[in-house]
Formats: sequence, C-alpha cells, structure tokens
Amino acid sequence: MMDINLIPGISGTLEKIVERPDLATAYGSGTVEVFATPALIALMERTAMNSIQQLLPDGYTTVGAEVNVRHLKATPLGTKITCQSFLTGVENRKLIFEVTAVDAKEKIGSGTHTRFIVEKKLFLEKLEQSV
Repeated sequence: MMDINLIPGISGTLEKIVERPDLATAYGSGTVEVFATPALIALMERTAMNSIQQLLPDGYTTVGAEVNVRHLKATPLGTKITCQSFLTGVENRKLIFEVTAVDAKEKIGSGTHTRFIVEKKLFLEKLEQSV
C-alpha cells in the first residue's frame, strides 16, 4: 500500500433534507413516515467517506466496516439534517470516526463509524476471486 498520511482531526459536514425515499416506510425498516435509521447510517457513512476521500491517492478509497450508532429522535419529512464526522483514530488502514447528526432543534443521532482504506482495483480483484 502507498504511504497514506491521515491524522486525527479531519472533519466533514453534509446536509440533507429528508425526502420520501429516506423514510422508514420506504426503507421497509418501520411503519411511520420518519427519517429511517438506515438512512441516518448511510448519511453518517457518506459524511465520513467524503471527509477523507480527496486526501487519498488516485485509485484508493475507503469501505465501511463497522457502525455503532444511536438514533435518538424521529425526524419528519422535509426537515434539514446536518451530519458531521470527526476522524478520531488512525491505525494503519483503519480509520475511526465520531459521527453526529442534528436537525434544527436537537441531536438526532450519534456514534462511531470505522472505515478501511483499500486500493480499489485490488479490492475488486480479491472480491471477484472469492465469488
């Protein structure tokens, strides 16, 4: 693997308006029309991924490996959510992020997310061999 020098402290922010495809009823994860927990997790993963992607060499990316998130409050359709990620740990290829999401009123979710740096071509080759 190339020498990749990421250090704790890198942060990222994404904003999202809750739309119909984001609802628990659309995901099949619930029967109430509120922001789905899987949608919250996807937003947190995307925020973390985007925060460091431009710092990686060409041909490298990250893959999600672990999510430990508490979904604290329901969020209705049309609400703006702001998600933040903060890189707290780097262990070789392993990246550990703190993630939080808030709406206009309060925190709606928080937790940790782990990603691994991979060389995309090699990762896909290994995947193909394992099928």
